[in-house]
Amino acid sequence: MSNRSTPAIASPEREPPLARGRRRRRRSSPSGPARDRIGYLFLAPWFAGMALFTVGPILASLYLSFTEYTLLKPPEWLGLDNYRQMLADPRLHKSLGVTFVYVFVSVPVQLVLALALALLLNRGARGLSFYRSVYYLPSLLAGSVSVAILWRQIFGKDGLVNQLLAMAGIEGVSWVAHPDFALGTLIVLNAWTFGAPMVIFLAGLRQIPHSYYEAAEVDGAGPVSRFFRITLPLLTPIIFFNLVLQLIGAFQSFTQAFVISGGRGGPSDATLLYTLYLYERGFGSFDMGYASAMAWVLLAIIAVLTGLNFLFAKRWVFYGN
Repeated sequence: MSNRSTPAIASPEREPPLARGRRRRRRSSPSGPARDRIGYLFLAPWFAGMALFTVGPILASLYLSFTEYTLLKPPEWLGLDNYRQMLADPRLHKSLGVTFVYVFVSVPVQLVLALALALLLNRGARGLSFYRSVYYLPSLLAGSVSVAILWRQIFGKDGLVNQLLAMAGIEGVSWVAHPDFALGTLIVLNAWTFGAPMVIFLAGLRQIPHSYYEAAEVDGAGPVSRFFRITLPLLTPIIFFNLVLQLIGAFQSFTQAFVISGGRGGPSDATLLYTLYLYERGFGSFDMGYASAMAWVLLAIIAVLTGLNFLFAKRWVFYGN
């Protein structure tokens, strides 16, 4: 007879209660297709909302862009007539010119201001959270009607700007009513909304290792050289991100121009942004088919410019890998 003892086989009764509980939960939890069906069930309200309030209206707008639709009678198929009419519409061409000037001037100014303030706040000033909140407020308020009304008063004939100029012996004009300066007030208002890109820039600056600046300082690099050789290259992904977002947002600007110009894009169509003219054709003239075609042209313009940004980003955006 062998003296070796046979190993004891653990009985189910000796299994720890915690292990039995875990095994029981694994058996009862759904897996595979059943788990997927539960996930889709929870996502169903979102899919329904997207179909009803996003995809559906987009497809309806695409169809209406090929029709004559005045809200008073059923749409009548026109084919490409709305798009051909756009080629010969002088006010549409004017609105495109005004919009391009507005976007390509206000967005760079806005980003420069945002970056400058982010650099200033990144120096470790006291009350950083307070200043960050204060500088972010314009981004929250600038799209409101109340701020647009206030802006119209500030740049009016008897507004704050002319009162300050009068203290220096300069006679001002009604900036919002002058064809040469009305668009400039909108540009200043959009540049004033630097809060959102500033916060993003500040977050990017906090991610740059301080050791880079210490090494550059040891090598004798000054503040300007450190900015152009370290800060700016490492911030290019953030700059690119802000540029894309602000370009898209600027092309969709509407409230400011509507309120400041009284809804007509005056004076002399100087503030006739593309979205304002689209609104005028759709809800002023009830030409919904033409307005839908304008909306799809705006979408194409934004898509092309966004695609160009991504195409040329390979040449100047540095991701550090």
